[in-house]
Amino acid sequence: MDFDMSEELPEFLTQGEQARLFPVLSTTSKEGRTTSIVLACLAKVDEFGASLLSGLGLRIGVRSKIETYTEVVCVNRTTDKKDRPDGLIVLRTGSREWRALVEAKVGTNNLEADQIEKYRQLAKDNDIDCVISISNQFATTPTTHPVPEVNKSRSKIPVFHWSWMHILTEADLLLSRNSVTDSDQRVLLNELRRFLTHESAGVKGFDRMPKAWTEVNKLVASGGVIPAKSADAQEVITAWHQETRDLSLILSRMTETYVSERLPRKHLSDGNLRSKDELSTLREQHQLQAELDVPDAAAPIQVTADINRRCVDVGMVLRAPEDKVSAKARVNWILRQIKTDRLEDLYLRLMWPGKSEPTQHLVSDLKANPELAAEGKDQLSPHSFFVFRSKQLGARFAQQVNFIVELEEAVPSYYRDVGANLSAWQKRAPRIKEDRATAEDVTTEAISEDAQNYDT
Repeated sequence: MDFDMSEELPEFLTQGEQARLFPVLSTTSKEGRTTSIVLACLAKVDEFGASLLSGLGLRIGVRSKIETYTEVVCVNRTTDKKDRPDGLIVLRTGSREWRALVEAKVGTNNLEADQIEKYRQLAKDNDIDCVISISNQFATTPTTHPVPEVNKSRSKIPVFHWSWMHILTEADLLLSRNSVTDSDQRVLLNELRRFLTHESAGVKGFDRMPKAWTEVNKLVASGGVIPAKSADAQEVITAWHQETRDLSLILSRMTETYVSERLPRKHLSDGNLRSKDELSTLREQHQLQAELDVPDAAAPIQVTADINRRCVDVGMVLRAPEDKVSAKARVNWILRQIKTDRLEDLYLRLMWPGKSEPTQHLVSDLKANPELAAEGKDQLSPHSFFVFRSKQLGARFAQQVNFIVELEEAVPSYYRDVGANLSAWQKRAPRIKEDRATAEDVTTEAISEDAQNYDT
């Protein structure tokens, strides 16, 4: 394991030092200490650096080398001399070099759009490829920034974002999946995990909705209309994006795999359009919605926070088995997969063909009498099922902290109790027909004979 710290500064820096595992900084410099330790591990733990940077679209090969620096001062600067990025990442692969300025905030300190724009200009002045921001704010993807003004900027310098919990999750998954080859690097990465989970590091998850959440709930409860340009509603949408990303990271750590948010392609490429569309859903349906993709699960987890009903619905949609004809047989197929004893608030919604409206029953009632599902549907059979838990929160729904507490209990518990046991129906592989059991049975002569004897 190479810990050589003697390399010279890149030519475009007048000041800076390599990121240290044990930085000698003031006890009040929490940001500087946390940033230095993380950047040092990014450079020294091969799989950790590769995992984080690959999320930015970079390919890390065996010939690649990562260098990291802190407290950097660039040669060329048209911005204020007081503007000093927290770090720099340099990736060298052969003769190619990729560079990123790093701006970090810890605790409750949030990123500021003006400062990010100054670092964009600094990057442009020094031929640096991008800016990476790190904070306790969450982004759905590294390319979608949690500060809306950053996404709207006309600057051509990309800005990527990592939350501290994203960094912690990457470290946790690499260790839990035994993905770090070198034993010394494993120890180092585990020490980073231990450090980031200590309160002194200033790393935390999303733990409260803004005050605007309570105001929007009051407005809806009183029969009011959410204005199209409501600042409160926009703040709620932004907070919801923070929380759903945190939820995906929580499930990632719980399942030891990468859980992501499922978004339409147009929303992945345009965060502003996503906010606009979700604002329409909030105004018209009084709902916040999200989908989480768990690898190899039967379906995405659908999460809905319904303001009118003050409840959180968590469920999965499965297609009904086509090899079963009757409604009872199809319902029994899905009921056999629901193995949990926690049946309170667990429902099965059945979707029927044509214009026949969906029906819904408690799973406990259907388990006692599966024939309930077919009542009033004549000879129809459902084409799909929505298995979901509907958790009524009452007054806790509109509370900033308790809403998050309830949501972060409801989603993982649903997946543990129900979702992880569900399997999607698949058609069976085609079989060789008895009257065509050999190659001779399907020669041109044999098919010709079948054609002549064909009875319409």
